[in-house]
Amino acid sequence: MTHPNNPEISQRLHWSGRTDRGKVRLNNEDSFLALQFNAQEVHYLGKIGDATTANTDFVFAVSDGMGGAMAGEFASRITVEKITHLLPRSFKQSAIGLAAGYTEVLTELFDEIHSALTFVGASYEECRGMQATLSMCWFTPGWMYFGHVGDSRIYYLPAREGGIRQISHDDTYVGWLFRTGQINEREARDHPRRTALQKALGAGNQFVSPQVGAVAYEPGDRFMLCTDGLVEGLFDNQFLELLRDPSSAEATLDPAQRLVEASLERAGRDNTTALVIEVG
Repeated sequence: MTHPNNPEISQRLHWSGRTDRGKVRLNNEDSFLALQFNAQEVHYLGKIGDATTANTDFVFAVSDGMGGAMAGEFASRITVEKITHLLPRSFKQSAIGLAAGYTEVLTELFDEIHSALTFVGASYEECRGMQATLSMCWFTPGWMYFGHVGDSRIYYLPAREGGIRQISHDDTYVGWLFRTGQINEREARDHPRRTALQKALGAGNQFVSPQVGAVAYEPGDRFMLCTDGLVEGLFDNQFLELLRDPSSAEATLDPAQRLVEASLERAGRDNTTALVIEVG
């Protein structure tokens, strides 16, 4: 992992985030994070904005908490807050020549979040069984590194090739059936076991092995992170259309709001969150 911070390869990032508790749930157990950081400081970013990767890194993340009472809401909040403390430390180490690979950094980050959720869940009766998904994208100049556990998702919309591709794997049996071609997207969305997680942070799972990877990005590329509530209302081709070719009315909304409102119109049974990053 290196941080060249070379202005010649830096890009502008434009982002928008939106979360809604939906039409049924009484509280919102989703959280999202937009963060700008370097070795010296960390800045929380607003729901909408743009900035350059020349001198700082960026992290965007979504988390869906689960558990009784307020435990799910608390779980997703702990998850995103841990990122703010742990990733800048890695940046600082790389600046003084102690750089680990992104795989090691992200694996350690997920392990520490998992341990924190497990500890809190074991310490407080009202938090027993708390767990969370986490999908995160870490932007450095020219490269996006990602880490993922659960059934929230990361999508990649490359400008050059077109189309949309889910780069995270749903940690569910239904996700495995879909990836191996045994069911189609519609069957996956209607499957009775679609929400049964095989892997999540916390909740007494002994080991958590996150999916990690890297994407070299270019101007015009887009990335989308979302919780499963967004997927309930929209298919992949609808994501693509809303992001690449919105109607004139839809184009007046920022991309994340566009997605969340379209999903809520069609579903809305679950908390619904979207975070969109566009490379300028």
